[in-house]
Amino acid sequence: MSGENVEAELLAAVSELAHPPRVIAVYRRDDLPRGTRPTTLALWHVSDPGNVGTLMRAADAFQAGVALSAECADPAGSKALRASMGAVFRVPVSGFDEPAGRRIALVPRGGEPLADVDLGGDVVFVLGAEREGLPEDVLASCDVRATIPLAGGAESLNVAMAGMVALYERARRTGP
Repeated sequence: MSGENVEAELLAAVSELAHPPRVIAVYRRDDLPRGTRPTTLALWHVSDPGNVGTLMRAADAFQAGVALSAECADPAGSKALRASMGAVFRVPVSGFDEPAGRRIALVPRGGEPLADVDLGGDVVFVLGAEREGLPEDVLASCDVRATIPLAGGAESLNVAMAGMVALYERARRTGP
């Protein structure tokens, strides 16, 4: 690894942040991890880069992979990269249909309570964009629909929160 001194004004000119960084890194996209893991978050059209980055961070915490459909935010984009807190350099990414395992669609209502769903073996948690959710053809390709029961008047969880709860529940039952 080598370093070069760069004028602060140049860093400010290329930064999207209100307070530009003093250090930057350059990486090759082809060097980012690819592949699958026994636990995966499969994201369908999750276009918010903050959510994609947060889900990458959650996947990193629980040694999961992330699978992306077309129309997902780029995990290497600046906002997703910041939200991932470096997880993008450790979490393997694959295409949406690549991971093997029992596909569990997380839906806001009407599914089997997540606590009652078998989470053994290879598991793929399928999460949709917040506004549209999962389309019927994606739901039909899943083995089970699961819902995270909510108390009070909450309608649903943010997609990143739902993914985190699902990963935690699997780790709680099967070990880290």
